[in-house]
Amino acid sequence: MTISLHDVDGEHSLTWGTGGLAADAAVAAAGHEPNGYFWEGLVQFAWPDIAERLDFDSEAGMFCAVGSSSDLMELKAAVEPVITSPEAARDIIARAETSGFEFDD
Repeated sequence: MTISLHDVDGEHSLTWGTGGLAADAAVAAAGHEPNGYFWEGLVQFAWPDIAERLDFDSEAGMFCAVGSSSDLMELKAAVEPVITSPEAARDIIARAETSGFEFDD
């Protein structure tokens, strides 16, 4: 799994392919589909201060956020430990469900 930062004609994006992530089993066990839309929701819940400065263009097979390179680098640093850790993903999902957050997966 690779999180990629892109710069195309001055537009910055951060992407990663879904499926095959270390956290997928924990996401599925919590009753969610570990697709790009799920990860978009997790980002919006866990890091709302970053998420509000980004635009999202996720798909079933890919997470995609568009924004400034500094915001995307901040998001990459925050999310990388989560998508590689079933325990971290479970913790955020549990906090989201307790708060009534609805994932759109």
